[in-house]
Amino acid sequence: MADTLEESEPLLSRARGGSGRDCPRGVLTCSSVQESPGAAARRDLCLDQAVVLIEDAIQYRSINHRMDARSLWLYRWYYSSSSQWILSFTIFLILALAFVETPSSLTRTSDVRYRPAPWEPPCGLTEGVEALCLLVFVADVSVKSYLIGWAQFRRNPWLLAYLVVLVASLLDWTVSLSLVCQEPLRVRRLLRPFFLMQNSSMMKKTLKCIRRSLPEMASVGLLLAVHLCLFTVFGMLLFTGEKQDAGQDRERLTYFFNLPEALTTLLVLLTTANNPDVMIPVYSRNRAYAIFFIAFTLIGSLFLMNLMTAIIYNQFRGYLMMSLQTSLLRRRLGTRAAYEVLSSVTAEGEAHPKRLGVKPEDFLQVLQKVQLDSDHKQAITEKLHSRGDGLLSTDEFQKLFYEFDKRVIKEHPPRPEYQSPFLRSTQFLFGHHYFDYLGNLMALGNLVTICVFLVLDAHVLPKDRDDFVLGILNCIFILYYLLEMLLKVFSLGLQGYLSYSSNVFDGLLTIVLLVLEISTLAEYGFPHRGWKPATLGLLSLWDMTRLVNVLIVFRFLRIIPSMQLMSLVASTILDLIKNMRAFGGILVVIYYVFAIIGISLFQGVIVAPRNSSLASVNGSAPCGSFEQLEYWPNNFDDFAAALVTLWDVMIVNNWQVFLDAFRRYAGPWSEVYFVLWWLVSSVIWVNLFLALILENFLHKWDRRSHLQSFTQELEDTSEMTQELPFRDVLEEPTEEELVEKLSRHPHLQLCR
Repeated sequence: MADTLEESEPLLSRARGGSGRDCPRGVLTCSSVQESPGAAARRDLCLDQAVVLIEDAIQYRSINHRMDARSLWLYRWYYSSSSQWILSFTIFLILALAFVETPSSLTRTSDVRYRPAPWEPPCGLTEGVEALCLLVFVADVSVKSYLIGWAQFRRNPWLLAYLVVLVASLLDWTVSLSLVCQEPLRVRRLLRPFFLMQNSSMMKKTLKCIRRSLPEMASVGLLLAVHLCLFTVFGMLLFTGEKQDAGQDRERLTYFFNLPEALTTLLVLLTTANNPDVMIPVYSRNRAYAIFFIAFTLIGSLFLMNLMTAIIYNQFRGYLMMSLQTSLLRRRLGTRAAYEVLSSVTAEGEAHPKRLGVKPEDFLQVLQKVQLDSDHKQAITEKLHSRGDGLLSTDEFQKLFYEFDKRVIKEHPPRPEYQSPFLRSTQFLFGHHYFDYLGNLMALGNLVTICVFLVLDAHVLPKDRDDFVLGILNCIFILYYLLEMLLKVFSLGLQGYLSYSSNVFDGLLTIVLLVLEISTLAEYGFPHRGWKPATLGLLSLWDMTRLVNVLIVFRFLRIIPSMQLMSLVASTILDLIKNMRAFGGILVVIYYVFAIIGISLFQGVIVAPRNSSLASVNGSAPCGSFEQLEYWPNNFDDFAAALVTLWDVMIVNNWQVFLDAFRRYAGPWSEVYFVLWWLVSSVIWVNLFLALILENFLHKWDRRSHLQSFTQELEDTSEMTQELPFRDVLEEPTEEELVEKLSRHPHLQLCR
């Protein structure tokens, strides 16, 4: 009853300056905490609300959740790192079960000719693990539904679908155990990727973008279908196979024998995978036939397929900005709600306070409880102390949280001070950035040396090689790296040296190379004429040293920021990596679903040659066929093999081989599966990924000059986050928009 009373109270109640509407009489609010019984408890409740709202703003979370004391505790526990780690691990675990479940992927090879009988888990083992995972998901959806309230839960399609998927999975799990794990189809395996999607807001936005693009993609798909049908009919009429023209007859029998084969041939030609093979039979007889295939490729591959890319990009073009705009709105809404809560505490029971704002001491008390790294806390605290005394206004409160848009760079420890002028000169010389350029030059020489000797020794047997010169050069380079590390430690100090991530990488690499070099010299002796360390032992320390030396190439990455265009490209790549969680998750989902469907459709259809009348043996298979190319590991006999097969088809290189093989082994209907996979993976997902690259790169390219002056103000204290480069095109939410959204909060009541 107490919780219900707390939940019904308007927690953000206040009247301003006699204007607007006042809170109803008799309603207990945070502004009256100083006069009511249990004032200290209610004040603590308001501070806890502010803590949670600020954490919501930091993580771009929605603030539409319960605000009573018990719910706040549950909410913070749910979004704690340990709880979220458990949920993420559970999602990973239930997806990984596909590798162990029947058919198991626990074999050394997937080649049907050599694959041994896999270990199959006993009935109940994987089902027990799956039951634990489902229980975690039941607890997850229960906590979410409680925190947002039943009214919000009913309006949330993702949570409703979450509940439906859980019920279907539990029913299918019960059926599986009742049939002693002998059921022909496990429906719940197809539903597992949903647990990954519902846990990622970015994946949901990506799916929304795809759904928004479907009508336009369908229109281009219809044009492609018309294009294929017209050229198929034209091709079948053109290549009639008259006896006097052997080229036409061969073309008809091989590629245009009937309508399904002609459609498949031209569909593959649309991806240029079988070009120019399909054209050669008739082109070798008459060069005029090339016009047919060139016209088909120009219209289909170069026009319609690129039009598909343009449409997807046009729909996706505002996706990143919309996502950042929504994130900005959530951050401003969370901080504004925190301000309202804290300012209501400041009112101290006045019905119409003349001065509104937040006490700095209240804000500092809240800030200490917020789950935030110490660097940002220190930056916000310093900014708060620099403004002077007095209450924080709305604008001042919001500006404090601009520090969230920066990644604070830790200051490097001061360099050691030497009394000797010679030591100070030496410190200046070897602490200068030109010394890094010399290190890069030496690393380049090391890499070139290794490449030169690899080329010279390519045709020389290992037992005939003389590694004397390479051994001497390798010792020289490693000694230089050791000297460079020691001189930098001398110039910067040990703590200063370790404060640079590039120095840590170089130092670890130098230590590894030094240990390997000492081990090599102890094992094989010093280099001399006829020195052949590679011939001694199965695992040569010498070869390991040369392989580790190749890692020196990563030292060149430090020159990227000094080159404007390379820096732009590199920053785009880094932004792509940050955004790849959503796109990578979408790719995992479609791979998972198609792999499970492929196992259900094609498990066991590819059999070893000795057991198949369709598989030719003794090298008699047609050139370029599945059997002649020995594609036997590409099958759907287990989950891991299915993933690799789908990858090979997604690349569309030689994917006509898979179409032909599975048509012969499984039936002509199998082509539908592979065509659908090509549409989903190669057409939709790849073009969506291309749109992401264009969106990131073009925004950075257009604003590189504008941001140059903008970021100079921040370079001494902070690095840009992903949102900051686009801040000039993002719109700050208006006061009216924030107040309107707060007034519609299901668990807060803002009285004005």
